[in-house]
Formats: sequence, structure tokens, C-alpha cells
Amino acid sequence: MESANQDINLNSPNKGLLADAMTDVPVDNAARGAAPEGLTLAEEEELRAELAKVEEEIGTLRQVLAAKERHCGELKRKLGLTPLDGLKQNLSKSWHDVQVSNAYVKTSEKLGEWNDKVTQSDLYLSASSTLEDWNEKLTQSEAYKKTQETLSQAGQKTSAALSNVGSVISRKLGDMRNSATFKSFEDRVGTIKSRVVGSRENSADGLHSPSGAGDKPPQDNAPF
Repeated sequence: MESANQDINLNSPNKGLLADAMTDVPVDNAARGAAPEGLTLAEEEELRAELAKVEEEIGTLRQVLAAKERHCGELKRKLGLTPLDGLKQNLSKSWHDVQVSNAYVKTSEKLGEWNDKVTQSDLYLSASSTLEDWNEKLTQSEAYKKTQETLSQAGQKTSAALSNVGSVISRKLGDMRNSATFKSFEDRVGTIKSRVVGSRENSADGLHSPSGAGDKPPQDNAPF
């Protein structure tokens, strides 16, 4: 009773040994009940032995798989691979598997066939021809031509207006330079400049002239 009431930990590393422990428990033939209909006792024993063997192999494979997964995680950690890298790799592989799958290939072929059928159909060709006719009629219509001419004239007028503005500005600048006021201003600037230059030259001449004892007249040393 005590062992029956214990909880079974499904996350235990020994969970793969559950089938081994169960196979070691003796089973009373009376507890099994009657053999299934159509099976003899010998056949039933053979099937049960095979079932126990398969369950044992499943437990062993689970243990091997868990060990492989731990080893794989350690290798990824050493290589610096993150879970995001693994997700990208899985998505890329899944998309590649989808592209090479029979369903994807058949779907692509079907879409190609439908596209060919649509583009070669009379309705599609008629619609394309009608659109081309409308485009030709539109470009040849008087309204379209007048619109083109109006836009062209507007562009020419804009260019001419900009050119006139530039010419007017240039002419105004020329008139300003030739005006008496501007010339008087230039004369004043030239006068001020000449005065400044002259004052500098005079200052330089004063610095180079003889001074000090050399300016005194010589003393008369004749005796009285």
C-alpha cells in the first residue's frame, strides 16, 4: 500500500526505467483473466513478451535521447549559439522543406498553368486590346493635345519670367554702380584710404629720422 500511494515523478532521470521495473513484477494468470477471443494462451504470452520488450526499448531510447539533448545543449553553449540562432535555423530548414515538398511543387505548377491560361484566354486578350485602344484614343484626342500644349506654354512662360527677373536685377545693379550717389561713396572711400595710407607713411619716416644727441650743434672748444 505504501508503494502504491507514492507519487511518480515524470521528470525524474529514472523515468525510462519505469518499464523495466514493471516488467519485473510477476503477474498472476488468474488476475489477467481469460485470453482475448481468438487467441490461445501461448499466443497471448508471446504477445505480452513482445510488448514488454518494445516498452523496454522505448525506455532505453528515451534515456539515449535525453543524453543526446544534453550533449547538444553543451555543444551549442560552447559555440556561443543562442536559442534565437536555433530558431532561425529551424525556420530556414522548415521553409526549405516546404519548398521541396510535393505539395508546394504541385501548387507552383498549378499557379503557372493558371497564369498561362489566363494570359492566353480570349477575355484577357480582348481586355488588353481594349486598354491599348483607349490609351491610343486618349493620346490622340484634342483635349489631351490641348493639355500638353497648355503645360508646355506654362513652362515656357515660367522660364521667361525667371529670366526677366534675373535681367532686371542685373540692370538695377548696373544702374546703381553708375549712379552719382554710388560714385560719390566710392570717392569718399578712396579719400579715406589715401589718408590712412599717407598717415602710415609719415609715421614710418618719423621713426627713421636722426634724433637725440645727433641733433645738437657742435660745441666751440676754442680757448678764450
